[in-house]
Amino acid sequence: MADIELTQQEIDAVLAIEERRSEEAEKMEVLRALVMQRLQGAVWHTTNRERFQGIMRSGAILPEPDIRDTERWSTAQGSNWYPYVRTLGGVSLFDFREFNPEQYSKDYPLSTWAEFVPYRSTWKEAVWIGIDVEKLGKTFLSGSDLLVRWKAAGVGNRIMPIIEAAHLGPLPCVAFKSVFYVCEGSASLSVIT
Repeated sequence: MADIELTQQEIDAVLAIEERRSEEAEKMEVLRALVMQRLQGAVWHTTNRERFQGIMRSGAILPEPDIRDTERWSTAQGSNWYPYVRTLGGVSLFDFREFNPEQYSKDYPLSTWAEFVPYRSTWKEAVWIGIDVEKLGKTFLSGSDLLVRWKAAGVGNRIMPIIEAAHLGPLPCVAFKSVFYVCEGSASLSVIT
């Protein structure tokens, strides 16, 4: 293999790129920590602004909104890999009531929770909707209840163990406790309600 010689200008350019990446990663971790402080101890649904507007127009978070599969989470490999909650006709929720990010990541290293917090990388924004589970009654399945049901079903559909909860059927807006918005480049959260 031949040695490659770089000019000082090329070396400086590579170092500058790496420094920017490092700074961006650090900013993302700060924003993730800020958002997690807000999410801790509650149940949430996340979406983007456009979809949030559709939710408000319909009066509920719909299990099967008018969204193409290519824009949904975990649909590229077909229906056998759809999120388990979708197969139940439910709405996926995050159950962060007893969530420890470090311990959870150790216990479930394949979980994709960090892809959603502070926002999905493809969206570069998130509207987080706090859910009043008391208003949902028996249509709400906690993260642990959903995991038990998934194991009993013996299916291969995707699930985020313990922290993915579900509401079976449309989740009415009257069950919203709070709503906040976060976006790329933001150092703060915007409270919507």
